[in-house]
Amino acid sequence: MYKTRAAALVLVLAFSVTLFAVGRREGASDRPSGEHDIFISVISKGFQHEFWQTVRRGTLEAAQELGIRVTFEGPATEAMVDVQVTMMRNAIVRRSSAILLAALDADAMVPLVEEAVAQGIPVATFDSGVNSDLPVTVVETDNRAGGALAADRLARLISGQGTVGLIVHDRTSRSGVDRRDGFLERMRTAYPQIVVLEPVYGGGFHDQSAELAVTMVRRHPDLAGMFAANEGSAVGAALGLQEAGAVDRVALVGFDASAQQIQLLRAELIDGFVVQNPFNMGYLGIRALYDHLEGRAIPRRIDTGAVYVDRSNIDRPDIRALLGLPPARS
Repeated sequence: MYKTRAAALVLVLAFSVTLFAVGRREGASDRPSGEHDIFISVISKGFQHEFWQTVRRGTLEAAQELGIRVTFEGPATEAMVDVQVTMMRNAIVRRSSAILLAALDADAMVPLVEEAVAQGIPVATFDSGVNSDLPVTVVETDNRAGGALAADRLARLISGQGTVGLIVHDRTSRSGVDRRDGFLERMRTAYPQIVVLEPVYGGGFHDQSAELAVTMVRRHPDLAGMFAANEGSAVGAALGLQEAGAVDRVALVGFDASAQQIQLLRAELIDGFVVQNPFNMGYLGIRALYDHLEGRAIPRRIDTGAVYVDRSNIDRPDIRALLGLPPARS
């Protein structure tokens, strides 16, 4: 069904990004001087993926344009909910002007959001929201729609029939839950001849997701496709399929884009991925909070959009720009 995909693992790893080299794991401080006495704390879900570094660049550009101060921090891994709780509490104690939060746990962060708002500190969320109406805005992709888009593309790759697996980064964040549920709902309602296995969770780690992919292939010889719901899950799944010798018979659709994912796509180890706009998440999140602090009305939800990228469109000028790639040579 698929043409032979050949790429050595060493080639893929050669293009991997050393993420911690471009940011601090915790307590990062990026404070451009400016004329406004506004200080916004940005609390991310982590630093370990290129996605979060792109968000950070968006926050810095907005802050520099507005002449305000921001900090950007996140736990060492996206499993450290307790560390993120502490970061949120510290942002309240240091009297941030506002907080921009990507919640690791949609429920666990609610009391901290309530505490911040009670002390007059507005909170906006990005990427993954909280189960509360208190945030002044939510800056995110429509993750349920993104999961449904992944289902449509995977179904097309396997001709609408067969068995597929699902590797999700977590079961607590809004992004993980919504991508999973959007995928499952679309598969259930639109593709009755596709059997979806029980979702498994790899924490967004490459190694754990790779192990899950290998196990899935070995337990289900009829496996035809797989959806991996974030960058770490997708890279891990691709490497797992390569290890299991299944890249020629199992279609793989991912979510998010990194330098490593782009190389995996070109090497034909990933068939495609749903791409968000992480730069816009950071940039628009800071701009929205600034406008709110200045007394201007802002929308309750800001959709940063998502598109599907595969080898047929990756070199289009608009897609290359979204991925942060230089213009293609003419």
